[in-house]
Amino acid sequence: QVHLVESGGGLVQAGASLRLSCAASGRTFSRYHMGWFRQAPGKEREFVAAINTNSGTTYYADPVKGRFTISRDNAKNTVDLQMNSLKPEDTAIYYCAADARWWRFTTGQTMDYWGQGTQVTVSS
Repeated sequence: QVHLVESGGGLVQAGASLRLSCAASGRTFSRYHMGWFRQAPGKEREFVAAINTNSGTTYYADPVKGRFTISRDNAKNTVDLQMNSLKPEDTAIYYCAADARWWRFTTGQTMDYWGQGTQVTVSS
C-alpha cells in the first residue's frame, strides 16, 4: 500500500510562488509514476503534471507549462510541485496521485492511489 499526504498549500497573492510536497509511505514509492491533479469548486478534476518513476520523463498541462515544475526524490519518498507566477485561475485543491501505468495520467479518471488534497488559493 502507498499512502500519500500533501502539504504546502495556502493563500497567496497573484504572482507569488508555492511549493507543494507529497510524502509517500512504504517502500514502494519508486515503483510508481507520480502526478498532480487539481479541482476547483464546481469543476471536474484536471491533470496538472506527472513524472515517471526515475524522473526521466515529465508531462505538464498547457495552463501550467513554464510556471510549474514537478520533481521527485525517490530516496526521500517525496514528489514536489514548484508553482511560480501563480494566477487566480490556479486556485483549487491539489491532489497527489500515484499509478504504475504512465498512460493513466492522460485521463486522471482512475489512479492507484490518491492523497487527501491541499488547498491552494490565489488572490488577485
